[in-house]
Amino acid sequence: AHSLAKQVHEHYLPKLLSHDPHEITTEHEVTARNRLFNVDGFGVAWYTPVREDFGQCAGPRPALYKCAQPPLHDTNFRSLCANTATKACFAHIRAATATPIVSVNNHPFVFGRHTFMHNGVVENFIDISRDMCKLMDNDSYANISGSTDSEHFAALYITYLTEGKGKSSWDQQYSVTKMRDAMKKTVKTVIELQKSKLGDKCEANSLNIATTDGCVLFAMRFRNHAREQPPSLYWSSKAGVTMNSKYPDHPDGKENPRAYMKPEEHGSHVIVASEPSTYKAKEWNLIEKNHCIMVETTGSVNVEEITYPAELNSNATGSL
Repeated sequence: AHSLAKQVHEHYLPKLLSHDPHEITTEHEVTARNRLFNVDGFGVAWYTPVREDFGQCAGPRPALYKCAQPPLHDTNFRSLCANTATKACFAHIRAATATPIVSVNNHPFVFGRHTFMHNGVVENFIDISRDMCKLMDNDSYANISGSTDSEHFAALYITYLTEGKGKSSWDQQYSVTKMRDAMKKTVKTVIELQKSKLGDKCEANSLNIATTDGCVLFAMRFRNHAREQPPSLYWSSKAGVTMNSKYPDHPDGKENPRAYMKPEEHGSHVIVASEPSTYKAKEWNLIEKNHCIMVETTGSVNVEEITYPAELNSNATGSL
């Protein structure tokens, strides 16, 4: 998280604006993409064994830190990054849309052992938010602390993942395929609500989403529009060696005199990021539009297409 925060803050990431791999990018997409600096706060969730060590649960649980200012303006965050190690971490830097810039609106969002974050927008959220809430179980609805479309989407996803069993089911582990199915059901529900409320006037959603229980990972890159691309999303099983200062490399290709381990000593790992975060472009794989990545506890990676009926596409251009 420390390395990522420094890169986003200190220099331009070259692929931040145009996200179409074939360079077929509309003027609207270029102007509406993420800002060079997202300054509306941030959040980090990292999994620790502390509660397990005290006999409170089985397996790691997420610690959560959020702040409404840019990450490198927060000395507490810099200290946490410099002195914290974890095997599973979610970090999100926010560019606010229509909701207040307060810490509770920052991602990630946590439901028991499950952590969720989103880049993009649920369009026409005001029109469908009450209907979304009616579909949530009581505990998932009560867990919503802020006002964002993302947190409401997360609560609906958790309802579907746990089959509405409430808070007592949030500490359970679910297979990554069940996570995929719950996510697809959530996406389908949201689009159907938009269609029922607004008909052909509903706009396309950008749903770049990641969720984990600290042991498995699901992430997807999705936009229900026939032509437009969602924001970029990449994955890597190699970049950890470049980003970890224990090993003889550096995210910017600089000399690293502190390295004391060999690259082959690094374990298996998967990193998912909106942008390639090292100077080695070949370390990163673009997740294609309307595809997902599923990472098992063994570290194995499976990439699948997210299929949905063509009638759920929107012809209207929304936010990205």
